[in-house]
Order: sequence, then C-alpha cells, then structure tokens
Amino acid sequence: MKAYHDQHFLTDQNAVNRIADLEDVRGKRVLEIGPGNGALTRALLDRGAFVHAIELDSILCEQLNEIFSDEISGGRLTVQHGDATKCPYPPFEITVSNLPYSASSKITFRLLEAGFSVGVLMYQSEFAERMVAKAGTKDCGRLSIMVQTYAAVQICFRLPPQCFTPKPQVHSTVVKIFPREPIFPINDRHLYADVVRALFSHRRKTVRNCLKGSAGSMLSPLWVERAIAALPDEILTSRPEALYLEDFATIANIL
Repeated sequence: MKAYHDQHFLTDQNAVNRIADLEDVRGKRVLEIGPGNGALTRALLDRGAFVHAIELDSILCEQLNEIFSDEISGGRLTVQHGDATKCPYPPFEITVSNLPYSASSKITFRLLEAGFSVGVLMYQSEFAERMVAKAGTKDCGRLSIMVQTYAAVQICFRLPPQCFTPKPQVHSTVVKIFPREPIFPINDRHLYADVVRALFSHRRKTVRNCLKGSAGSMLSPLWVERAIAALPDEILTSRPEALYLEDFATIANIL
C-alpha cells in the first residue's frame, strides 16, 4: 500500500503485536483511527475485537474493504470513510490507533470528549513527551495541562523509524490513556479550555499580562478585569509554566 495523508504504515509485526497486546480487546468495541494498511486492524480482529476503523483516504478504504470483506460481512469490522478530526464517532469502549502526526492534538481532544475506558495510542515521541510533562515545569504546555486535566497518561514504549513504511524522520511512542474526571472541579470546561489556551499563548509573560493580552480575543474583557481583581497575587505574578493543575482550575472558576 502507498502512504497517504502523512501516514506511515506500521510494518514491523512484533511492534504490531506489542501494541495489540497492551489491552484485552476480546469482545470489546474498539475504535481505530487511521488503519492504513490494516496491520493493526488484523491484530485486533485476531484478538476478538469488534473494530470500527475510520480512514481519511477513500483509496485505502476500498483496499481495506477488499482485504477484510469476510470480517465486514460478518459484522466484526466497519470501515468508515471520514476525517477523524470532525466526523461522528460511534460508541466505543477502547481506542487503539496509530494517529496521523499532523492531527494528533485535535483527535486526542475529540477522543477525550467522546469518552472511553482506555486508549492505546501512538504518537510522535516529542508529542508524547509533551503530553506527560509535569505541570509546574518548563516542558509543560497547553497539551500537557489539557490532557492531564481529563486523563492519566502512561508511556509504554518507543518505536524507531525502521518499524514503518515509509520511514518517518522521528521516533514514535505508544502510550496508554485512562480518561477520568478532573482532580480539581471545573465549573465551565469551555472557559477552562479558553483560559489554558490564552495563558500558553503568552507563556513567557506573567498570568496577569497573559490575561490582559487575551482580553477581547480569547477571553471576555469584563471577565479578565474581574478575574485579575479576584485572583491572589502569587498566581497573577507567576508564569503559566509554573502553575499547577489546581491553579488553572482556580483561575477558570474564580467568578
């Protein structure tokens, strides 16, 4: 199969098996995003999963429909032609996917909104490392805060470019994601997301200046004025990368 839409097909069978064995999928509804050449799809089906695969490229969809015609007719597999950043997701319990690098962030946030029990997901290694960067450290960013607010993330293993065709320029990392309710209550999740985005758009500035700089664009000027008046000075004079999850919740919940 030829690569489409920045996909790098996982061709190392040992790597495929390691991913498929990270979670018991027998009898479970599994969502696979970006099935590509179907290597991981086959491994999931062999382990007793009911797979719903979403593929962006129509040519790959046709090829998958041919390869897995028996499984499709038997109700074990559904191949959906669609863009996983915006198409509807079916109900599912587990997601096991080699996500396209360029859409990793959008798809991850959509998955967390959809809700599931556990995810086994492959990312570019740099992206995975940012996901697990601890709050209050210089490596922490918007991705770190948003993912860790709604899920626990466990790094499983790295894969070198040699495991893929064509070879990517970077290493990949497989992680397990366990969605959960926020540790610190959040009154308005949309406002919380806007606050986190606003703060990390000016991460080298203080929280006070980040909020002022986002007034009228990402945040309501009136809300910013009231938040600055109500927040403690120790938060207002900190930089976003020095804040903890509790601090982001405090800012978003202040009024």
